[in-house]
Amino acid sequence: MNTPSKSSNTVWHHATVARADRERLHGHKSAIIWFTGLSGSGKSTLAHAVEDRLFRQGVSTFVLDGDNIRHGLCSDLSFSNEDRIENIRRIGEVAKLIIEAGVITLTAFISPFKSDRNAARNLVPHGDFLEIYCQCPIETCEQRDVKGLYKKARSGQIPHFTGIASPYEAPENPELVVNTHEQSLDDSVASIMVLLRSRGIVSLTP
Repeated sequence: MNTPSKSSNTVWHHATVARADRERLHGHKSAIIWFTGLSGSGKSTLAHAVEDRLFRQGVSTFVLDGDNIRHGLCSDLSFSNEDRIENIRRIGEVAKLIIEAGVITLTAFISPFKSDRNAARNLVPHGDFLEIYCQCPIETCEQRDVKGLYKKARSGQIPHFTGIASPYEAPENPELVVNTHEQSLDDSVASIMVLLRSRGIVSLTP
């Protein structure tokens, strides 16, 4: 898919209410928490568990989930490398808008290419993008295979499937690595809460 170029007739409109004003209203800073990993590595489960923990403590949050986005915003995209790149570009732009509202944005996408994740990181100021690598051996992901996708990919029913017919480029310097095949969900959530507190994004009890 060819991304349309920016029109010379559009000008960015600066909001009267600034992001910092919205953060003061919410009582915490906003940031993008970007979960990446193979299908079946636990990204969505962990993202929603972190959101639940934060929400119960009064934090404004929103999860952008890969499958949900594919039903609407990115329903016109395939799983070719070109469309995967466009998928992540759109998500990065949406996440950027949401943190301007002072909301902590959690994204759960395979996002297999380093360059795409770096492009999303570069959309926002330094420190606003926290990459969480959900590290899990592909053998474990296949054993879980909640959606039956690996079985279909192995039989050739799903082309370009990450980890089988398309590569996954693991993060080199993520803000946090969560070994989802070894750590419990509670421990994984706790490690992310520690990260958020250490970065001054939230100041909550564990």
